[in-house]
Amino acid sequence: MHVEWYGQSSFRLTDGSTTVFIDPFADMTPMLDRELRWDYPPIAGVTADLLLVTHEHLDHNGVDAIGGDPVTIRSTAGRHESTIGEVLSIASEHDEVAGTERGANTLLVFTLGGRRVAHLGDLGQRALRDEQLAALGTIDVLFVPVGGGPTIGAEQATEIAAALRASVIVPMHYKTKRIDFLEPPDEFIERAARAEHLASPTFELEALPAGDTPLVIVPAAP
Repeated sequence: MHVEWYGQSSFRLTDGSTTVFIDPFADMTPMLDRELRWDYPPIAGVTADLLLVTHEHLDHNGVDAIGGDPVTIRSTAGRHESTIGEVLSIASEHDEVAGTERGANTLLVFTLGGRRVAHLGDLGQRALRDEQLAALGTIDVLFVPVGGGPTIGAEQATEIAAALRASVIVPMHYKTKRIDFLEPPDEFIERAARAEHLASPTFELEALPAGDTPLVIVPAAP
């Protein structure tokens, strides 16, 4: 499976001829108007077979950036049929007060290339509920926010990754050279038993070093 990070929580996953894109961003002018730095390159020339959106914030729901007439599952909890089989969207919250501040978020789970993949969007709950953990199950590849602020931070992300027994963990939604309004991933990475910093925003899962402990992968910022 080929993985490419476009910044924030946007990822393209490709297995053979099948492409899944998660949480694209498009016009980020409103964020710049709030005097927040956003220097990630625009998403352009990208097509997908399946497009997934975890919630309706502008740095996650830029569906117009993705071409190819993909099947789109957008911010809706439930079991959805798709071009890759079932996609499970689990209801969650973007904050610690039952979604009353930042609204709803969905946790996405699907299988691609024989691996169970989870993308937690902008999870902001202090901890996952038992029902959410059970629905997620054991995860092979986990995309988890770690930058704090409107989402969980390093401590909660570490606990969730351990509870899900994720083999490969990709932090997202944190401060980089491109943005200035979240916390950096350093504390999360320091808590990891194994971590590898990449020189590129892309990587092949099959090429990652094997081991008995979970591996945190930190792609280079686009």
